[in-house]
Formats: sequence, structure tokens, C-alpha cells
Amino acid sequence: MKLKDKVTLVTGAASGIGKEIACTYAREGARVAIADMNKTAADATAAELRAAGHQAMGVAMDVTSEEQVNAGVAEVVAAWGTVDVLVSNAGIQIVHPIEDFPFAEWKKMLAIHLDGAFLTTKAVLPHMYKQNSGSIIMMGSVHSKLASVLKAPYVTAKHGLLGLARVLAKEGGPHNVRANVICPGFVRTPLVDKQIPEQAATLKISEDDVIKKVMLKDTVDGEFTTVADVAEVALLFAAFPSNALTGQSLIVSHGWAME
Repeated sequence: MKLKDKVTLVTGAASGIGKEIACTYAREGARVAIADMNKTAADATAAELRAAGHQAMGVAMDVTSEEQVNAGVAEVVAAWGTVDVLVSNAGIQIVHPIEDFPFAEWKKMLAIHLDGAFLTTKAVLPHMYKQNSGSIIMMGSVHSKLASVLKAPYVTAKHGLLGLARVLAKEGGPHNVRANVICPGFVRTPLVDKQIPEQAATLKISEDDVIKKVMLKDTVDGEFTTVADVAEVALLFAAFPSNALTGQSLIVSHGWAME
């Protein structure tokens, strides 16, 4: 097992990509903390994993709240002694043209994606530094590399995660703490399903055209990236055996973006 007895904390893990990463880590022997704003859903996911013979716990966490982040990390450390792997995955999507984007929604987007990554990172680093090891994984996007209309704060935040991870890689290197960013293409999650009718209305095209002509038009095969695809990359970053792989970003997008 690649993560046997490692303590892992995944935010936004009650559903979607985060849940798949948590399940993948659990199958590889990790102890998994399911952190989510929805504590009931987090507990339900943790119960599913325990029923399958894995070690898991639910943690209430609004990643924009320093108090909740610190309390959640403290709860994990009290139960299992440390945090070996953090996956900063919690995120939402709101779409508007820039001229119509409410400032409150702009701030909300940056708070969840950027503040959340910063606060969770800050909270786990003392434990990783103390043990002289750790892996921090941030959930970027193809939008960490490219821009799309209607997504100004999302694109801004996802670009920002690259900078945060690179600084963290340099600061964490002497402590054997690695930092990397996963950059998925469109993954068919509730987050993406919500965007399809929104973009269709805004762009005045059909939902089918949103999928084929907007979301997947630049892929090599017209296919969505899957949650399993993303989880495999999260496993690679978590289990990589040395500091050779740090400060990097890996695009998982069916060729939508290449570098």
C-alpha cells in the first residue's frame, strides 16, 4: 500500500473529486480525514469508508475560517498524531462577465480557493516541519494555465495557487515538505453540471453546445476528465518518494492544455 498509515486531510471531500481522492487514499492504506462544510455529509463519507474496513473521520471545516481550519486540523492531530498529506480541494464556481461580477462574489471565490489553500497549509505545516516530511497538494485547474470567459475570480485564484505552491516548495524543501498542483480539465461533477445551464443562458447557446463547443472543444477526444483520473494524480503526488517532485503542476485534461 502506497500510503500505509499516512494521515491524510482532504478538504471538500464529502463529494466529487475530493471524495474520490479520499477513497483512493483509503484503499492505499491511509487514515483519511474528510473535511467539509457539510459535517453530516463528511460523517457519511467517513462512515462509508469505515464500513469498507478503512480508517476515516469526518471534520467540519469552512476553509475560509481560520478558526475552523485550525480547529479541524487540531482535531485530526489529536486523533492521529499528525498530518502527512494535505489536499486543498474545496472549491466552488460562480460565473458572470467581469462588468457584472458582484464584488462580494469575487471575494467569496478568492476566499474559498486562495485563502482556503493558505489557511489549511499554514495549519498543517508545523506538524510536517516537526516530523521533517509532508506533501501538500493544491487543486488547481486548466484555468491555472489558461483563461475562459465569465470566470475572472476562478481563473485568478487558480493562477494564484501556482505561485503559492512554488513559494511553499522553496520554503518547505529544507523540511522535506513537497508542494504540487493538480490542474484538471472539466470533470463531470455537480460543480460542472451547475455551470452547463448557467453558461448556456449567459452565452445564449444550447447546453449540448456548452459541452461540445465550450467545455470539451479543445480536448483530443471530446471526453470529460474523470474523478478517478484526478485521484490517480493526487496519489502520485502524495506517495512520491523524494523531493525531486515539488513545485510542479500536472495538467489532467485530455490534451485540452499542453506544456
